[in-house]
Amino acid sequence: MVWPLPALLTWLTAWALLLALRAVGLPPAIAFVLVTLATAWPAWRLSHRWRRLIVLAGFPLSFLALVQGGLPAWAWLAPLALLLLLYPLRSWRDAPLFPTPARALDGLATAAPLPAGARVLEAGCGLGHGLRALHRAYPEVQLTGLEWSAPLAGLCRLRCRFAQVRRGDIWTEDWSGYQMVYLFQRPESMPRAVAKARRELKPGAWLVSLEFEATELSPVARLETVAGKPVWLYRAPWA
Repeated sequence: MVWPLPALLTWLTAWALLLALRAVGLPPAIAFVLVTLATAWPAWRLSHRWRRLIVLAGFPLSFLALVQGGLPAWAWLAPLALLLLLYPLRSWRDAPLFPTPARALDGLATAAPLPAGARVLEAGCGLGHGLRALHRAYPEVQLTGLEWSAPLAGLCRLRCRFAQVRRGDIWTEDWSGYQMVYLFQRPESMPRAVAKARRELKPGAWLVSLEFEATELSPVARLETVAGKPVWLYRAPWA
């Protein structure tokens, strides 16, 4: 199950549980503590620390906003509406908005040289941090950014005028015309990316993954210019 879904289910369940505890006459403070503790278990099962924090903080923050801020009962759903706007349901299997560090791709052009005019795709470009890092490494290539979220694609287009940014599905886009595909996905979606790369990338083309290893492939190189953010390089034909 992808991480936004357990987060939303946890928050909705927490509020339903709080209402049930209040209906049986439990004091508000005790009900709040019990519900907060109940959200800890699903949060702890998530793989990344920041995801755990999002799930853990969701109910307490929404509760305090309502109780202390005097907001109407439906107001806590506003972040959910914003989330759905930025991340349509179809994109929940992919990585959340998590930017590529500015210098994470330094040295990439040396390890994976590309000719001028080569076509490079960032699969899931978000706000364009990865495109900027790629432009820094390869100033003479043709960069394309693909993003399913229309608001993010529009903002990315404004920030990265040196690239062609389109709204689209990275999984239905044909990768065969690119000499490099760069992605910053999730461990759970890496096997899908590997299968697509095996089907579509031509001999000599590169698959570059930030942070998460494609365990089905043998890397040609591994870079780490930003601590904790390794860059894995793979090249077709795949070993």
